[in-house]
Amino acid sequence: MALKAANLKVGDKHTERLVEDLKRTQIVQYAGASGDYNPVHTDELFTKEMAGYPTVFAHGMLTMGMTGRMLTNYVGDGRLTEYGVRFTSQVWPGDTLDSTATVAAIHDGLVDLEVSTVNQDGVEVLKGSAQARVD
Repeated sequence: MALKAANLKVGDKHTERLVEDLKRTQIVQYAGASGDYNPVHTDELFTKEMAGYPTVFAHGMLTMGMTGRMLTNYVGDGRLTEYGVRFTSQVWPGDTLDSTATVAAIHDGLVDLEVSTVNQDGVEVLKGSAQARVD
């Protein structure tokens, strides 16, 4: 069901749980699906000894993709016209992520959304914006 402009107002929010207890297996599966085999995402020893991080961490694009799924769940398939983000903090194995889209403006058959994804501690890991067509 498509989102209707008549049912929206500035400030409306849509929140979804993206993942609960992100597994290393999910991160490795994303590496395989994306072709991004940077060892900071898959090799614990490299990540600790060479990169100086406490453990491996998720690809930013994995977080962006999960957040994008929240957006299409909200606005409907094939309705996004723009989507861009900044990665503001790492996502670690074990993290639980929740994402919120907030209506910023409605104009000319489009809705502008501000997007934020946070971990279980309330730390923002992704911040961005999107635009979608609305009926």
